[in-house]
Amino acid sequence: MANILLVDDSATFREELRRDLEEAGYSVAEAEDGEEGLKLAIKGNIDLIISDLNMPKMDGLAMCAHMREQGINTPVFMLTTQSTPQLKAEATRLSIKAWIVKPHNKVTLIKGIAKVLSLA
Repeated sequence: MANILLVDDSATFREELRRDLEEAGYSVAEAEDGEEGLKLAIKGNIDLIISDLNMPKMDGLAMCAHMREQGINTPVFMLTTQSTPQLKAEATRLSIKAWIVKPHNKVTLIKGIAKVLSLA
């Protein structure tokens, strides 16, 4: 069973996504901001991270940048309401595997997760 970390400041969104991921057979951990997400990523045992972009304390891109600086190459999906060429370019630089605009399609997300995890 793969371990997925959800990083989002919305408890309601985390709860909804957790339910979808657990129904698909994944184990789920949660963090409410990038700072907490980074701490959990450093501890390890995470196979994939799904992160929001805009959060208090540390945003999703900053969290990924800190992870990469520390040699943590866990695959990351950015799930956000924003989508600009500049943000996507930064995501590419940080090796973010997918940029998904909310609201997301549950089936597409689960298929994307399975594909990325099968390649890891």
